[in-house]
Amino acid sequence: MNLRGKLWQTIIRESSGCITNSRLYSSKVDFKKLRPMILKRIEERKKQYPVTNMVPVAQEVLKARKQLILGVSTLIKMIPVKACKFCPEVYIGEKGHLIQTCYGYKRLGRNRVHEWINGGVNDILVPVESFHLQNMFQDVIKHNERFDLDRVPAIVELCWQAGADPYNENFCSSSGNSYNDLCNVDGAESLSSDDLCFIATGTLRAWETLRAGVRKLLLVHPAKVCEHCSEVHVGPSGHKARLCGVFKYETWRGSHFWKKADVDDLVPPKIVWRRRPQDPPVLLNEGRNFYGHAPAVIDLCTQAGSVAPTKYFCMMKVNGSSAPDM
Repeated sequence: MNLRGKLWQTIIRESSGCITNSRLYSSKVDFKKLRPMILKRIEERKKQYPVTNMVPVAQEVLKARKQLILGVSTLIKMIPVKACKFCPEVYIGEKGHLIQTCYGYKRLGRNRVHEWINGGVNDILVPVESFHLQNMFQDVIKHNERFDLDRVPAIVELCWQAGADPYNENFCSSSGNSYNDLCNVDGAESLSSDDLCFIATGTLRAWETLRAGVRKLLLVHPAKVCEHCSEVHVGPSGHKARLCGVFKYETWRGSHFWKKADVDDLVPPKIVWRRRPQDPPVLLNEGRNFYGHAPAVIDLCTQAGSVAPTKYFCMMKVNGSSAPDM
């Protein structure tokens, strides 16, 4: 009994020492006194934007976006692009592949063969839209205000908040929401192979410049993306428009769950199956483990004669073995 009593006394003494040395926080916080301090900090933060050093980066991003759209719209008139009728799958080539990755509509079976139709610019460059803010630090957008604001491309909104003028003719020919509206290129059918290769090289360079510039801008200017859908919001905090999901059983009632956005959220790479010289003319489902992938822009430019950057070689499986004969 004495040994047990001494043990309990030692435990109590040590625990009391930890409690006395720890910092105790009071739950009585006067938020009325904190509110002016928070508002003052927000006002001081407004003066720091736009960052002067980021304005040239935003202008370069808009220039690269314009060149990228014009380049892709020219290349797809010479190189066929196929898109699945029932899912977002895209393939660059004369005939679509036979890989069974179509999940189609909900009533149809999964892992089906794709039904191919002719694709467009929006199938290569996926449009990502966001709300256009008049001020970077304006009030949070409420659900009943969702129709009062315009929807613009997220890249344009990011560059606008960074200090660039998206309506300048030198930076962007248009700020429309669809890339198909910008692809009115005449005379593309009469281009030679050298001209096509030159355009593909410039398009690939614009793609890399665009992604590198957006990555730099996201280090300074905040952007959010929903965890459950592809909704993007450019600003310090997400909006409150309940646009996430349409099903009644969702407990969040359509509210977004925001997290920090990455460059892939604003500039989706659109990964596609890529046919190598050692692959069969039509990719088969049995050899899907041997085939490579590539972003749609990279595959489009390489088929036009450009050389892909080395960082994509692992994804493309350039030196990989071909599928065995089935």
